[in-house]
Amino acid sequence: MARPIPLRKRLLVRLLITSVLIAICSVAATAWLAVETTTRAIQEEQGQVLTEDMDILRQLSGYAATHRDWSGVGKTVRALSDRTGRRIALTAPDRTPIADSETRDTALPPRAAAAVDPLHTDTFTEPGAQRTGIDPRAVGPFRLPRAERERVRLLAEKRRACFSINGVETTITQMPSGRSVLVDEDGTVDGGQVPTPCADGVLNTPTATEEKALTELNTYAGDCLKGVGGKFPSLFAATVDFTDRSMLTRYLGRKAETGIDTTRDQDKKAQECVDRARRQQLEPYVAPAAELFLGRGDSAVPHFDMSAANKAKVTGVAGLVLALTVAVTVLVATRLVRPLRALTHAAQQPPEQHVRVPVTTQDETGILAVAFNDLADRRERMEAQRKAMVADIAHELRTPLTNIRGWLEVTRDGVVDPDPELLASLHDEAVVLQRVIDDLQDLAAADAGTLRLHREPVRADELLEQVVAAHRVAAEAAGVRLHMSVAASQGSKGSHSSDGTPWLDADPVRMRQALGNLVSNAIRHTPADGTITLSCRHQDDEVVFEVADTGSGIAPEDLPSVFERFWRAEKSRSRRTGGSGLGLSIVRQLVTAHGGTVTVTSELGTGSVFTLRLPDAG
Repeated sequence: MARPIPLRKRLLVRLLITSVLIAICSVAATAWLAVETTTRAIQEEQGQVLTEDMDILRQLSGYAATHRDWSGVGKTVRALSDRTGRRIALTAPDRTPIADSETRDTALPPRAAAAVDPLHTDTFTEPGAQRTGIDPRAVGPFRLPRAERERVRLLAEKRRACFSINGVETTITQMPSGRSVLVDEDGTVDGGQVPTPCADGVLNTPTATEEKALTELNTYAGDCLKGVGGKFPSLFAATVDFTDRSMLTRYLGRKAETGIDTTRDQDKKAQECVDRARRQQLEPYVAPAAELFLGRGDSAVPHFDMSAANKAKVTGVAGLVLALTVAVTVLVATRLVRPLRALTHAAQQPPEQHVRVPVTTQDETGILAVAFNDLADRRERMEAQRKAMVADIAHELRTPLTNIRGWLEVTRDGVVDPDPELLASLHDEAVVLQRVIDDLQDLAAADAGTLRLHREPVRADELLEQVVAAHRVAAEAAGVRLHMSVAASQGSKGSHSSDGTPWLDADPVRMRQALGNLVSNAIRHTPADGTITLSCRHQDDEVVFEVADTGSGIAPEDLPSVFERFWRAEKSRSRRTGGSGLGLSIVRQLVTAHGGTVTVTSELGTGSVFTLRLPDAG
C-alpha cells in the first residue's frame, strides 16, 4: 500500500503557498513602486518649480539693482511669463500693481511668493549676496565710466601677462561695476597667491570714481563707526575689497599704522555700520522694494504623506487581490490535481489490473491521461503477447521433443529397431527444433540490438537468382512455378550497374534469409499449379523487392497481425502447413536492421504481395 503524501509536499498546498507568496510580493512591490514613483515625481516637479521661482526672483532682483524704478519692468515680466508658462505679478508693499503678465482684473494669489529688494535680497544665486544681503549687481556710485573701465582693463591685461610669466594662468572677468579682475582655474580672484614681481598694487588701487564713492560711504558710516570705536574713532575706515568678483565694501581696522588692537565684537559692529551705510548710499540707485506673486502659489515643497483613507484603500485593494488570487488558485489547483490524483491512484494499482483513467481535459493533464491509457493498452497487449509467446514456444518445442522422446524410449525398450527410417525421422524432428531455436535467437538478437550485419555491395538480380535456386526444388515438389524479374533502371540517380541492375549495401546472407522466408511462406500457402514471382526494381533512391503469389490470401482483419510472432493463418496451429510462426517476424526485424520497411497487401482467394523497400547503394 502506498504511503500517503505529506501535507507540505502536496501539489495543491505548494501551488497555494506559491500563489500567496507571489500575490503578496506583487502587491507589496506595486504599492512600493507607486509610492516611490509618486513621491519622486512630486519632488522633481516641485524642484523644477523651485528652480523657476529662484530664476524669476534672480532676474527681477537684478533688474531692481540696475534701475532706479520699475517703470520698464513690464517687458521683462512678460518675457519671463512666456518662458516659464506662469503668471508673474509685481506690486508695491501696499498691493499697488507695478507689472502683471495677466490682465489687471485677475485676482492675485493669496500670498506673495517673495519680496524683491536688492538691498535686502533673499536670493543666493549671485556671489557676494551671502555676506551682506545686498544684491552684488547693485553698484550705484561705484560704477566706472568708460575711460576708467578701459584703463583698469589694460592694467588687468598687464597683470595677467605678469602672472603667466611666473607660471600662474588666469583669465580676466568683469565685475558688475565694470572693474576687471583676474580669476584662476579654481575661481579665485587675483590667482590666490600673487607672485612677488606682480604685487605692485596698481590694479587694486581705487579709481577716482571709486575714491569719491568711498569718501561718500565713509561719511555715511562716520557717526556709526565713532560709536563703535569709542575713544579711537580714527582707527576705523571702509574700503573696496577687490579680491572678490562681487562689489564688496568692508570695514578694515588700521592696526598696522597705530599698533592698537580691536576686539572681534568691535570688528563685527563696524562691518554692520559699513553695510548699513552702503544700503543708504545705494538706495537712490535701485528700484524700491516690491512684492512678487507667482501663479502657482508659494514655493515650499509639500511633503507627500498617504492619508488614512488612502492607506485603507490600498490595504483593501491588496486584500481583495490576495483573496482573489487564493480563490482562483484553489479552483485551478483543484481542477489540476483531480486528474493527477486519478493517475496516481491508477499507477499504484497492481500491474495485472491494467487500470485506465478517464480523460476529462484537453490540456497537458489530459494528454498525460491519454498517454497513460495508451501505455496501459500496450502493456496489456505485451502481456497477452508474452503469454501467447510462452505458450507458442512450449507448443513448438513440445511436439518434436515428444516424438523424439517417444521413439527413443521404444527403441531403448527393444520394441523398435533403430533402422535408417527411424533415424531419419528423429533427424527431421531435431531439425525442426534447431530451426525454432535459431529463429528465436535471431529475434532475441534483433530485439537487443546486437544483430550483426556484414554489409557489402550486392547486385539485386544475383540475390534473387540465389533465392530462386535455393527454393526451386521445394517449389517443384509442391507443384508451384517460381519466376523472377529485374526491372532495369532508366535515368535513376541511384547506384546501378552498366546494364541498369540496381545495387544495394546489405548483408547478402541476411537478405537471402529474409527473401527465403517469404518464398517458403508463399510455397506453403500456394496451391498446385500456382505461381510465385520475385521481382526487383529501383524507385526513388530505394531498391524495391516484391514476392507475389497466387495463394489463398490473407483476411483483411488478419493483415495487422501478419508480422507478429507465432502468428499463423490457420488458428488450429496444425503443423501440416509447416513453419513455426516466426518467419515473417524475422523478415521484419532483418529489413528494419537494414534501414528498410516491409509491407503486405492481400486479397482472399487471389494471393498476397510482400514488398521490401531498402536504401540503394548510393
